[in-house]
Amino acid sequence: MTTEDQQKQSQTMPCLQKKKKMSEMIETPETDDVPTLPDQNSALAAFRAKEEEIERRRSEIRERLQAQFTRVEEEAKRLHLIQSELDSVTDPMRKEVAAICKKVEIVNRDVKILGINCQKKEKEYRESAEAFDEKKKEKAQLLAKLAELVSESEKLRSSKLEELCKNI
Repeated sequence: MTTEDQQKQSQTMPCLQKKKKMSEMIETPETDDVPTLPDQNSALAAFRAKEEEIERRRSEIRERLQAQFTRVEEEAKRLHLIQSELDSVTDPMRKEVAAICKKVEIVNRDVKILGINCQKKEKEYRESAEAFDEKKKEKAQLLAKLAELVSESEKLRSSKLEELCKNI
């Protein structure tokens, strides 16, 4: 902002110089044998009074603007300080939240994988249990058949032994 003030001052300086030159021209009448009239003196005095009033107002405005500029700079510094304090307060929370979110995502991925594995293993278990039950039934059938065959074989052997005993 100070560079803008300097630019404004550098722009107003040529205007002031022109006004001074004009006032000097009015103050120092050329020696053309022009008589000074009381109306010219009063007009000159009125012009100078207006010029002084303008300069006074300009300096008052400049002072007010400088005061406002200073106040704005102070408020900007204060806002910057408050912003940095807010950042320092929220920054650690953001880091913790981000870390926890990352952990949740990792655990969620693991849960998903384990869920898929669990479904696969449950399916394998059901298939294995069904196969086990089938083999158990088959074994029971085979044992029943074996028991039947053994009992028939025993009956045949005993009948043959009885026949042999009779024949002897």
